[in-house]
Amino acid sequence: MSKMYEIFGDDAYSMTRKLMEAAEVIKKIPSGANVALKPNLVVSKSPDSGATTHAGVLAGVISYLQDHGIRDISVIEGSWVGDSTGRAFRAAGYEEVGRKYGVPLYDLKQDQTRTVQTPLRPMEICGRALDAGYLINLPVLKGHCQTAMTCALKNCKGCLPDREKRRFHAEGLMKPIAALASALRPPLTIVDSICGDLDFEEGGNPVYTGRMILGEDPVQLDAYGCRLMGLPLSEVPYIGLAEQWGAGSAQVCGEDVLRLNEPSQGGRYPKPSAKVARLTAGVCQDSACSACYASLVRALYSCGGSHGTPIAIGQGWKGREFQGLGIGRCCDGASRQVKGCPPTADAIAAALTGKE
Repeated sequence: MSKMYEIFGDDAYSMTRKLMEAAEVIKKIPSGANVALKPNLVVSKSPDSGATTHAGVLAGVISYLQDHGIRDISVIEGSWVGDSTGRAFRAAGYEEVGRKYGVPLYDLKQDQTRTVQTPLRPMEICGRALDAGYLINLPVLKGHCQTAMTCALKNCKGCLPDREKRRFHAEGLMKPIAALASALRPPLTIVDSICGDLDFEEGGNPVYTGRMILGEDPVQLDAYGCRLMGLPLSEVPYIGLAEQWGAGSAQVCGEDVLRLNEPSQGGRYPKPSAKVARLTAGVCQDSACSACYASLVRALYSCGGSHGTPIAIGQGWKGREFQGLGIGRCCDGASRQVKGCPPTADAIAAALTGKE
């Protein structure tokens, strides 16, 4: 099984570098390879909206690579059909990063394509993605209005021309996303889960988690993302299909995740958006860490927002009794407890619905 590295914090640049250093990424890049970075810039919005990859992630990757002598680096992306990639580069702060490090930004909407065979059908894929000597995928873990979640696998859809993206939607997204995964598999993925949106790929209701994850198996990363969002794999069928078509493994065991620091280093949860605030109304929160509170938010959303039981969460509950459900290691005085630091959203959802 592939290993995943997980880190908590609020500085995307330093978190990215620490992940790459821990995984010794430089040892895995072929000598002389050109490196292409594929972020998530589906729309022209700031990363704080929960829609796009933080510029600090991009800067962290580039500086790490340049410090290890790699100079042939590019950023490649094609925003969704209804938006401009150039505008998205500017909105996310990428143009400034490109100028600072001398790295070009390429709009894949303007790229040449090649037809590649997949288990589903022949598929057009942009040449810059196919020709990368080492492709680094930089997705955002967030909700999606059609596929429930989006992370490593779906982010590769940005490596397609607009006509192919339209065809994906006409085909229902699930099968073509899985088929693409069998034909275009980046050897490295760094997931920006600092503040992915609750349920919409265009952002607007960010759930602040303060977490990033690095891994080599995009199927495994998506399966882990489902667990963090409280989603059963059955709700995201392209993950299982991608596994069937040889793109990776959906199995995730506890020992597969190597944590670099403690969740408390992700900081306290900031003031939530209106939708998140409604979901958590009545929750007894006292000094909750971002990762733990985000798991609760995701779980409440996956359960439809209804829990019917008192909930306590946060470090302020250490050593205190509570008649209801305690979330995480700090709430060991609760009459019922979801253990973990932080517990995953799927574990909290199971407790909320009586399926634990």
